[in-house]
Amino acid sequence: MRSQIPKMNCLQYFLTILLLSCISPVYLDVINMDSQNLKSVLGGHELVFVNFYADWCRFSQILKPVFEEASNKVKEDIKEEGKVAFAKIDCDSENSIAAQYHISKYPTLKLFRNGEPLKKEYRGQRSVDALATFIKDQIKDVVEMHNTLESLDEVDTNKRNVIGYFASQDSDQYRNFAKVANQLREACKFHVAIGPISEPERTGGDTVVYRAPHTRREDLTYTGSLVSYDHMIQWANDKCVPLVREITFENAEELTEEGLPFLILFYNPDDKSIIERYNTEVAKQLLHEKVNAINFLTADGSKFSHPLHHLGKSAKDLPVLAIDSFRHMYVFPHNVNNDLEQPGLLSTFIADLHSGKLHREFHHGPDPSTTSTEPPVPGEAKEATGHLPHDKSEPEQKVKEPTSPPESSFIKLAPSRNRYTILRDEL
Repeated sequence: MRSQIPKMNCLQYFLTILLLSCISPVYLDVINMDSQNLKSVLGGHELVFVNFYADWCRFSQILKPVFEEASNKVKEDIKEEGKVAFAKIDCDSENSIAAQYHISKYPTLKLFRNGEPLKKEYRGQRSVDALATFIKDQIKDVVEMHNTLESLDEVDTNKRNVIGYFASQDSDQYRNFAKVANQLREACKFHVAIGPISEPERTGGDTVVYRAPHTRREDLTYTGSLVSYDHMIQWANDKCVPLVREITFENAEELTEEGLPFLILFYNPDDKSIIERYNTEVAKQLLHEKVNAINFLTADGSKFSHPLHHLGKSAKDLPVLAIDSFRHMYVFPHNVNNDLEQPGLLSTFIADLHSGKLHREFHHGPDPSTTSTEPPVPGEAKEATGHLPHDKSEPEQKVKEPTSPPESSFIKLAPSRNRYTILRDEL
């Protein structure tokens, strides 16, 4: 006689499904983003935290449940509609979006604010609490309110400060200022004085000024439209993001991944006067290189002793100026202390990098004439940034045998293969 298997009635079935749903977490809050809904999702939320992933990537697989649980955790605390969204993009099926945002490794976590990606991607701990805390911190208002004008004289003079004087907080001018402040929250400190206390600074209407580090009331006034986000963000970005940045072990991975060659001044921490001279000359000779050409950096030579040793230099040789292309690394062919301000030397060094001249000299010996920068040779310009000059501080001699340039030191500080699936070997 066959055993009878009792049939579940509808109530039993419903209770079983309900029990299973309580045991297993259900993730409903991560938006699948693609080319069809990209603009609407980014435009419909103040913050969108995006996971760029690939299903075959083991690091993406590990992150997936963590990211989803973090989304649920944030939604429990931030219920305001349009404030925060967690989203994911399958980079295999949406490769055009991945290319648009320069995704070079999986998983990459990017934060979008008001539809725009922040320059810095998330590189912190990949835990539910860490991800949730990061987003909650990003949602906090960064504009510091001041009740007296005197308190504005006490702002941190080591920071870059932007100060707004407004008649009302309920105005398009202030809302635009706050939007810019949130976008540049890591680059500048933003302050406001509102209402009657700000009147002495508002003789011509609402006013926004920039206060440079180590200054008091030597403020630079914003002269553009106070309701134009594009104009104000460009002005504030120019003031808040320095032309020359300091590289540290903490930010080296981020700077390396920007993919631009480094022009690095290694300085003696006991003599920082060369830093100001370097800043001045970069601004004077190389300002046009700021966008998508090269990163201008300073580095404490006592901390970055390994790259110096790689160049055959030591602390006694500081200051040292060099380029790292992420393939090779070479020294500025002049005395930094004596020749930094010599007209054209710095710009010629960079121009020779771009033109391919340095590439030719390293593989074929010096050009017959080194008095001027030659135009790129077809096929060589692309490769030029990978081959940079050796130290030619010694007197000019006969044509030398081709030499092998030292390999890059800073490429070793690029994103780790123990944390990401890297899509390409060279930046």
